[in-house]
Amino acid sequence: MPTDFDILVIGAGQAGLSAGYHLKRLGLRPEVDFLVVDHAPGPGGAWQFRWPSLTLSTVNKVHDLPGMSFAETLPDGSDDVAAATAVPHYYARYEQHYDLRVHRPVSVRVVCDRTADGQRCDGRGQVLAAETDTEDTIRVRGLINATGTWEHPFVPRYPGAETFAGRQLHTRDYREAADFAGEHVLVVGGGISAVQLLDEISQVTTATWVTRREPVFLDTEFTPRAGRDAVAVVEDRVRRGLPPGSVVSVTGLRLDDRLRAARERGALRRLPMFDRIEPDGVRWADGGFQRIDVILWATGFRSALDHLAPLRLRGPGGGITMAGSLATRVAVDPRVHLIGYGPSASTVGANRAGRAAAVELTRYLATN
Repeated sequence: MPTDFDILVIGAGQAGLSAGYHLKRLGLRPEVDFLVVDHAPGPGGAWQFRWPSLTLSTVNKVHDLPGMSFAETLPDGSDDVAAATAVPHYYARYEQHYDLRVHRPVSVRVVCDRTADGQRCDGRGQVLAAETDTEDTIRVRGLINATGTWEHPFVPRYPGAETFAGRQLHTRDYREAADFAGEHVLVVGGGISAVQLLDEISQVTTATWVTRREPVFLDTEFTPRAGRDAVAVVEDRVRRGLPPGSVVSVTGLRLDDRLRAARERGALRRLPMFDRIEPDGVRWADGGFQRIDVILWATGFRSALDHLAPLRLRGPGGGITMAGSLATRVAVDPRVHLIGYGPSASTVGANRAGRAAAVELTRYLATN
């Protein structure tokens, strides 16, 4: 069957832009040999949707994309600039400078195998067909998926959640702490976003913090060695077909000046997870009760891979067995690479994964 492009890149965040850059370095032409599509209205990936109080002084480090410095695109006094402004500006300049020709907004609804008759979407066909919300079907020989996690927020199920009379929202919905003035907020989750938002909220109103595990705070700098060790743990999991684990469960939470101040004023007092949710609060197994007005689920995200379901990439345990030099290649289907999944779910990991996926996929397509 003829194809529209050799490779489709889905997503134009850090991972997708890195892949596009490296495909061009390998001699492939955008809109001729490969196509990059993105569902968002403008450049910036998930960064353009982050809450306004997340500035460059509070966010984890944003690593440079290959070939262009992030710092050189920032104004003076950049520490106070909102990440939702600075990072999209950087990505927009990057797309333009390297002429990546990202098509947006385009949402890929489903990707399936297309057999020789052009009709069926099962088994291992000759062509991958990506059906979009524009009613177009993009036919390709290989796929680099860089859809990240922002579109797939995770909220665990707890008994009584449907009876709660107050507000429930996820980190993805958070805008500013002032929205909760005068209300008691329950912050659920033990990750970096959870403690950052707890710090902000606790300065304007009362809050309770609960986590499944006792949080581990590190009063030392997060070294490159620690980062490599954390990535190695997650990489080992996905190579064995296990779902990616939480990075914080490996690295712990680094105490910066803001969090030290929050701990000193008592804002970081953690309680174990409650047993059930009631209309006006939560109750623990020992009978203890806390009245609350708002539940903020800072419980993370899952990889946004539902559109790949027809390809049957997942194993019995729900994970995807990954292979390749940096664990970007799907073991059961070498036409498909996932970046921003598992060990590459960080700005620095996404850069390296973008290169690995581009190199390995073009080599595979050249011989198959």
